[in-house]
Amino acid sequence: MIGTGNAQFRPHGTATRGMMATILWRMAGSPAPKGKNSFTDVEAGKWYADAITWTAENGIFAGYGKDKFGPDDPITREQLAVMLYRYARHEGYDTAQGGMAIREFGDFAQISGYALEAMTWVVEAGVLTATSLDTLAPGQAATRVQTAQALLALSQFTK
Repeated sequence: MIGTGNAQFRPHGTATRGMMATILWRMAGSPAPKGKNSFTDVEAGKWYADAITWTAENGIFAGYGKDKFGPDDPITREQLAVMLYRYARHEGYDTAQGGMAIREFGDFAQISGYALEAMTWVVEAGVLTATSLDTLAPGQAATRVQTAQALLALSQFTK
C-alpha cells in the first residue's frame, strides 16, 4: 500500500475498489493477467487495469452488473471483507470459522447475504475489527487506515 501522491498517505481518506484490487494484486506479486479486461469502466493502461483484471479472473473481486467494476467507487467494509476472504482462500490460508457470534453486533442485520460468510471470518480472525463495541458498519466506506490495519492482520497468516 502506497500513498496517494504529493507525499501523503491520507489515512482517513476513503479506500476505493481500484485501490483494493491493486493492493491484493501487489501482495500476490503483481502477476500478469491471463485474459483481457471485461469491464467497460476500466480503461486499458490505467494504474489499476491489470490488477482488476487479475483479481476478477481469480475470483477475488467481482464487478457490478452490466460489465461495470466501479474502480473509483468507495469500497464498503463488507466488500472489503469479501475481497480479503477471497484473497485468503486464493492464497490457501485457513478460512475455517469458529463459533464467534457476529449476530451479537447491533448492525448484524445490515450485512448483505453475499458478505455474511466473509464478514464472519474476517471478524473471527481479527482481520477486520468493529468500529465500536457493537457496530461492524458493513455498508460504511472503508478508510485507508482500516484497510491498512486489515492488510497487516491478514499478512500474519500462513499457508
